[in-house]
Amino acid sequence: MRVRDDLATMFCKRVATKIKKAKTELEEIRLAEREITEALIGNYRVVLKDIDADGPAQLALAKADQMTAETRAALEGLDEEASADEVVRRLGGKVSPALLAFVKALVVQAGGLATVTKTVEGFGGFAQQYRQIEKVSAHHGNLWEPLLYGQIGRDRAVMFDLAEKLEFTATSEDGQVLDALAHAQRHQSARGEYITAFDAEGREIDISFATQNWRKVVVDSRSGQFVRKHFEAMVFTYLAEELRCGDVAVLGSEEYADWSQQLLEWEAVQEKLADYLVEVGLCEAGETDGFDAQFFRRQLEDRLRSAAAAADAGYPDNEGLVIDPGTGIPSLKPHRSEGLTPSARRLEQEIKARMPERTLIGILSRTAYWVEWWRRFGPASGNEPKLENPFGRYVITTFVKGTNMGPYEAARHIPGVSGHELSYTANRHFSIVLLNEAIADLVNAHARLDISQAWGDGTAVAADGTHMDTYLDNLLAETSVRYGKPGGIAYHHISDTYIALFTHFIPCGVWEAVYIIEGLLKNTSEVQPTTVHADTQGQSQPVFALAHLLGFDLMPRIRNWKGMTFYRPSKQSEYVHIDALFGEPGKNSIDFDLIESQFRHLMGVAVSVREGAISSSTLLKRLRSGSKKNATYAAFREVGRVIRTVQLLRSCPAPRCVGG
Repeated sequence: MRVRDDLATMFCKRVATKIKKAKTELEEIRLAEREITEALIGNYRVVLKDIDADGPAQLALAKADQMTAETRAALEGLDEEASADEVVRRLGGKVSPALLAFVKALVVQAGGLATVTKTVEGFGGFAQQYRQIEKVSAHHGNLWEPLLYGQIGRDRAVMFDLAEKLEFTATSEDGQVLDALAHAQRHQSARGEYITAFDAEGREIDISFATQNWRKVVVDSRSGQFVRKHFEAMVFTYLAEELRCGDVAVLGSEEYADWSQQLLEWEAVQEKLADYLVEVGLCEAGETDGFDAQFFRRQLEDRLRSAAAAADAGYPDNEGLVIDPGTGIPSLKPHRSEGLTPSARRLEQEIKARMPERTLIGILSRTAYWVEWWRRFGPASGNEPKLENPFGRYVITTFVKGTNMGPYEAARHIPGVSGHELSYTANRHFSIVLLNEAIADLVNAHARLDISQAWGDGTAVAADGTHMDTYLDNLLAETSVRYGKPGGIAYHHISDTYIALFTHFIPCGVWEAVYIIEGLLKNTSEVQPTTVHADTQGQSQPVFALAHLLGFDLMPRIRNWKGMTFYRPSKQSEYVHIDALFGEPGKNSIDFDLIESQFRHLMGVAVSVREGAISSSTLLKRLRSGSKKNATYAAFREVGRVIRTVQLLRSCPAPRCVGG
């Protein structure tokens, strides 16, 4: 199962890398376009000279015409049914010289054409000229698609091999991409420029799933056939995209399985729904019997209408927010910090004076002694560890792994322990599950301290990622655009009591919001936050929706929030002061009919995630905007639009919240 997940991930990453390189190549072509264009124009000028009136091609045609003029004149008017005797009579019995003249004329003509061919070969050949023309065409059409196959190149066999080793299935009735893949596999051994556009039964291969740009590149306008290399590149591109958004699943996989099959049956959901609704705060204990699709719809409508009405009423007194009446773009007046007060500075100095400096390994030793978190570790069998000093070994191993030092490097600086002993302990006595249990013990002990309540009550958490260096040859390692170097992201959930509740290691290229809810659900400590703060990476429409359905209040700091779309409760909704926020009247309204129609599925997904039937990260990875076949994504998108608009509007009446 794990191998299939890794193979599918390798396939998707390889395709994504090739697409990125094709787009980079397009940018390079833009910079070098003048040089390529001038070269093509120069080549075209030379070819024109070769076939112009005084060029070798035209001279060869004239000479051939002169050589055969007498013979053609003698045979003029002769039809196909004329006898051989008639031909001989017209030629005066000189048949052989006439045939020889025609042959010589053909040789002369061929020589003239060869001159043109030789000229093109001098420019690098016809293939090279076609490639340059494709590059210029790609630039002028802003198309990276024609360049993709050039990036796939030698990896073509690997791509087909990966596609063959994995067994794919469509998660909906639409299997167009898999049909196109099967067609490409049938013609894998072909080396010609074109392949047929029909399958073995004579049915035309449907590529309507592709964009107009792809169809323009793939279908030959003259013959109607597929350009083989571009067809293959298109199939690989859409197969990877549908794997990522869940429209295609891998049989026998876990991460790329058909996630809809992992959901609880509706009968099982109904049994748990009443308790679930009360637990997450979607309704009160006495309202569960009446909580149906219409109730849920009214609840969301009322929430959006109330938030919009409050923002509209508070706008005249809100000195910190200005909405441009023409464009509807909001802007905030800057709020400057007053800095530390004298009393805060005195408090800081007093704390530093009373708090002695501690070493990291000393802190680990003391907390292990007081809390006994070290007892969570041990052999996988569950037996008592047969180590001479398990307390000391586990503390040192935690220090070594936590600082990313490495066992053998640590052994050079820590007396009394070898690199083999540390490595053995980490591999045989530690695991992610045991580590999270130890973290929960530490969090619970920290929550009982009086000082932890000075910062917060544990109801809020902040989620953010930190770049970590990794080896390049692993599936988690990617080059981070933000940090400009390879590695992974340690995604932390930090409580408002200033302690880390949960940490998840994720790839650099993944939208961090996918894992924001997973950390909350996997947190087993007594500190259970309900409000989540994050940055722009910590939000998306499906994430807002799932957070709401699971009882979490997602409150991210959104970069360029003024560019976000505010959605109206209905097309008829209008407001006195903030109407420009919602764009043109009658537009940007919520499709509450869709939400109501997908009520069962929304509740089924939420309960399934809460019960652990499906991982929230697996679900959110599949709820992508690239899916045109996923009704669940559309429903989550609409609910997310409601909740995100509410959160944006909640900030409008209170300038302190917006600017702070």
